[in-house]
Amino acid sequence: MIHLNEAVIVEGRYDKIKLSSLVDALIVEVNGFQLFKDTEKMRFIADLSKNRGIIILTDSDAAGLLLRNKITEIARGGRVYHAYIPQIAGKERRKTSPSAEGFLGVEGVDPQWIMNALKNCGIQSQKKSAAIPPNEQIDNACLYELKITGHENSKAVKTALLKRLNLPTNLSKNSLLRVLKDRMTRSQLQKIMKETAGDEQWQETQSKN
Repeated sequence: MIHLNEAVIVEGRYDKIKLSSLVDALIVEVNGFQLFKDTEKMRFIADLSKNRGIIILTDSDAAGLLLRNKITEIARGGRVYHAYIPQIAGKERRKTSPSAEGFLGVEGVDPQWIMNALKNCGIQSQKKSAAIPPNEQIDNACLYELKITGHENSKAVKTALLKRLNLPTNLSKNSLLRVLKDRMTRSQLQKIMKETAGDEQWQETQSKN
């Protein structure tokens, strides 16, 4: 079990139950899309983000992404960290059928994926960023240089990278940039892209560019 000063925001009570056995932290469930009309909870989340910081941990499907964006908007001006679980096909035991997109939610993934997500959410990124020289920092120009964005087949390259990093394939460019800056240096990203060159999808992209 790990201790977190920040509050962890999850979608529902089963996610909260799962997380309660893994972390010592304040865990807040938003009850899915009920959050959109729960002004009291929205104020609570906004206050938490300013007073102690929040970690958003939602499912890696479209609904989870929509909730993540809403929570991020609510917490604007506060400290917000993003934890992502990978898109793993399957269904939770308590459900009779899988979700619309067929991915396991927070409650269904192996606990180690959750621990990894929390470890890599960027809580220490500010300290790390200060120590990274400018030529090693990742920015939009770096993403373009590595053909992750701005090129004809960048979508395939970006998807291959996201899968390699066990991140949701529906992440936006800005979200991906934030995650990369939290996790690694430019040299480390370049190494990962070279390793990804073994993927057929990446080889095809390189031949076209």
